Amino acid sequence: MTAPHVLFVCVKNGGKSQMAAGLLRQVVAAHPDVPVTVSSAGTNAGSALNAQSAQALAEVGVDITDQRPRQLTDDLVAAADLVVVLGDEAHVDSVDGTPVEVWRTDEPSARGIEGLERMRLVRDDIAAHVDQLHQRLMR
Repeated sequence: MTAPHVLFVCVKNGGKSQMAAGLLRQVVAAHPDVPVTVSSAGTNAGSALNAQSAQALAEVGVDITDQRPRQLTDDLVAAADLVVVLGDEAHVDSVDGTPVEVWRTDEPSARGIEGLERMRLVRDDIAAHVDQLHQRLMR
């Protein structure tokens, strides 16, 4: 059996989708008996990572500083076994039947929480979703 391929998507591929990918890579590294291929992309990819996203992940031992935003393509969607869209801003259509699910993620800025504090809350919310996804993949 080949490792399932999970593709995380957000608009710029600089924050939430990179955070989800980094967090899932960390979980997979801790459970090598359940391999998963992880990637991310953006529907309108930016040019750089969100520095606060990278900092919030570094606090929990995840380094994404070697990652770069990548533009989403139909080929990337078709190559994945599951596409996970983070938040409501990005939209992804299924290609060749690839399942697409949307994670409604916490948005602390709607409550006036900004900066690194915001990113920590976003990270923790995404981490909970990632843990649930990994449990599903282990079945």
